[in-house]
Amino acid sequence: MNTTHSTFEPIAAAVSEYAVLGGTQSGGSTGLSAVLLNRGSRYPRRQVFNALMRSGFDSIISVETGEEHYEIESLAASFPCAKFVLIKGQPSLGEQINIAAEELRSPLFFVLWNDLRILYGLSAGKIAERLVLPVNEVALDKRGNWFRRICTVPVFQNARFEQLPTLVVPLNNKNRFEITLYAAVKESAPSFFPFQGVGVYDRERFLTLGGFDTEIKNEYWQLADFGIRSWLRGEEIRYTNHIHLRYGAEFFYGKPIQDSGYWRFFVKNLLPVVKPSGDTLFKAYLPLKKLPALIFKSNEAPAKSAHRFFSTREWLKTNGSRWICSVSTLLNNWKEI
Repeated sequence: MNTTHSTFEPIAAAVSEYAVLGGTQSGGSTGLSAVLLNRGSRYPRRQVFNALMRSGFDSIISVETGEEHYEIESLAASFPCAKFVLIKGQPSLGEQINIAAEELRSPLFFVLWNDLRILYGLSAGKIAERLVLPVNEVALDKRGNWFRRICTVPVFQNARFEQLPTLVVPLNNKNRFEITLYAAVKESAPSFFPFQGVGVYDRERFLTLGGFDTEIKNEYWQLADFGIRSWLRGEEIRYTNHIHLRYGAEFFYGKPIQDSGYWRFFVKNLLPVVKPSGDTLFKAYLPLKKLPALIFKSNEAPAKSAHRFFSTREWLKTNGSRWICSVSTLLNNWKEI
């Protein structure tokens, strides 16, 4: 059995035990691997893997959860470039992606669900080529990044090939944080987070950021936390019209709820105070005077809110200096990003 960890952990990392099967060969040399997440009814798995192989991904990591692992050994024998990660229990979306990112070696990875199909015969090589920075831009990048951004999100279409509103836009509505969805029309438009976690990720940046916060179990707020941490630390999540995905069935949007995941997201990202720290950086911290406001607003027990507050306060002592602006500045300037 194996465990996983992140280079930079977001406060604490809940880790599931998992086993790995297969992955004895490489399928290509494009620099891009596929991470396949599974949900819903059983899709024709061989058809899914054949399609990914035809696309030329370096490897395929299929994340398997629960107790039943449908024809895994047979698939591993038929697709030697596929690695099957068998995770105990029901890990969150973010934990599945974190573990997959640790297991692969390609510099880029494309997170997909089993009910999504890549349209128009787009190959892994073409996707990777579009994300590589020109040599002159690499030279200008102070961190020496070779790829355009931490995550690139695609166009989503329904079964009738109609574009879905999946570009995530944050709003500062009378000092109240809100999120809405639009159908993107402009290349490289910013997205607050990757819709349903789907997108092409720069592995090194992803791991350096700490991946997804696995203490947040709610998928929506887990994604929102990843998104806001990315933007506040100088990373970007942007849309491309060059990658189209289609759902195999109808998709319904869920509504976010203010559960414990929301309050963890709130305390880590929305509650801190930000002050200048150097020419271009800012430092975030939690002054004690913010604690009564949290206890008053939160629907959690006061003791739980206090524990969340002080653990985040300690976390910010190490990680608060990574911010490039305040949340209000980010939201107010979103249209100009």
